[in-house]
Amino acid sequence: MNFSTSRHSAGALFTESPIRDLEAIVRSRTPLIAMDSIEEPQIVRMARQIAQRQQLKAFKWTVTDGMQALDPADQPSLTSITKSQDVLNYIKTSGRNSLFVLLDFHHYLQDAVHVRHLKDIALHCSRQYVTVILVGFALKMPEELMPFTAQFRLPLPSPDEVRGIVFDVAGEWGAEHGQRDVQTTNKVIDLLVRNLLGLSSTDVRRLALKAINDDGVISETELPEVMRAKYELLGRDGVLSFEYETAKFSEIGGLQRLRHWLEVRKEFFTDETDERLDPPRGVLLLGVQGCGKSLVAKAAAGIFRAPLLRLDFGVLYNKYYGETERNLRKAFETAEVMAPCVLWMDEIEKGVAVQNDDDGLSRRILGTFLTWMSEHKKPVFVVATANDIMRLPPELIRKGRFDEIFFVDLPSPQNRQDILLIHLRKRALDPKQFDLNALVKATEGFSGSEIEQAIVSAMYNAHAKREELTQEELLTEIRQTRPLSVVMAEKVQELREWASTRTVPCD
Repeated sequence: MNFSTSRHSAGALFTESPIRDLEAIVRSRTPLIAMDSIEEPQIVRMARQIAQRQQLKAFKWTVTDGMQALDPADQPSLTSITKSQDVLNYIKTSGRNSLFVLLDFHHYLQDAVHVRHLKDIALHCSRQYVTVILVGFALKMPEELMPFTAQFRLPLPSPDEVRGIVFDVAGEWGAEHGQRDVQTTNKVIDLLVRNLLGLSSTDVRRLALKAINDDGVISETELPEVMRAKYELLGRDGVLSFEYETAKFSEIGGLQRLRHWLEVRKEFFTDETDERLDPPRGVLLLGVQGCGKSLVAKAAAGIFRAPLLRLDFGVLYNKYYGETERNLRKAFETAEVMAPCVLWMDEIEKGVAVQNDDDGLSRRILGTFLTWMSEHKKPVFVVATANDIMRLPPELIRKGRFDEIFFVDLPSPQNRQDILLIHLRKRALDPKQFDLNALVKATEGFSGSEIEQAIVSAMYNAHAKREELTQEELLTEIRQTRPLSVVMAEKVQELREWASTRTVPCD
């Protein structure tokens, strides 16, 4: 695919809408505009255009370069004004009919003198027609300046704008390396654009260059790394974790019905091929502990070829009122920015089980989750797992919340044989050296993880004796193991009976 013939100009990538919206704020004579953004070049370009339209002088200031005019006609630039207090003094005394862009000014908003200066400017702006645009990373305005401040959020690039940036970066790379073409396909470009949505223009440019890398090729193999980098760029605080390793159903014994259910829906997850069908929203997995619910979440991400995010309920909770719900909303926002993705909510009963002694927190968490489940539009497929159905509120498990509720039961004889084969081969053991029929019979009532652990423990014992693992050693370990279906027989049986008429079996 030839990028050179389709190269875009970076300065023309953005629509008129954000400039028009910012200009409306300037015309309204709002004295202070706060912009939490790293897109300094774009903001400066917008300020220059607005100043020209409104016949205002325009300046930008940084602590390193001082104050510089954005239009040569407004010279001379006052580069000697490098101190933050000096620039505020200048604005207050000489800033009539002017627009100022103060970059990285968030560092100074903790100082009472700077805050007072800005308040004085705001109180006199109606007479002087001065507007100050404060730009910074994680910029937070002091409370006393809020009545004089308009918050302006720069919109993220649209799909067409992201595509334009990718083409522009590819063209620049080709020119720099003396090549005309960057090798790729339309399908890969579509996937790359989809994966870069939700990022700022600067970050889109950075990750597009990362995808091209040193070989001038954009291939599907680079996309998972792009998604990892995208997640890291979001700078989140640990409520969600990025699961780097997904799984395949070939690594899981059984669950064929669930696998087929996912396969049927994978093409509708991201492709709007049929407007009559909504994309799949998620599944709730109930089952006996150790039977593969967590592996299913990883395998679903593998089938959908999407990144896997895991919500950690232990990190979610905060002692301050309202912060837990805020953390949950923030996690959902991250998932939507990462879309298309799979969101794994492990042991969901720990997060949404309604309690009567928590000042209503559990009900607020449940309400936040149910609202998001019903209203979110981005392709985020939820895989929620639960071990204790009795703790789940009825609002969560009624039909319509999830696309389906599956039950992961104890493995059947055939599934136990498959599990034995998987774990023996995984550890470079020859299944032909073992009597699989005897092992299948001996592991009746075992979960998949209990079968795996029996093999691991038997291997440790054999290694301690400096011997190869034998059939007898493995059978001895299995007979010494008391599976959960025996230790908690009544509870496991109760769960299986409840699920038999209320859920869909995975096999």
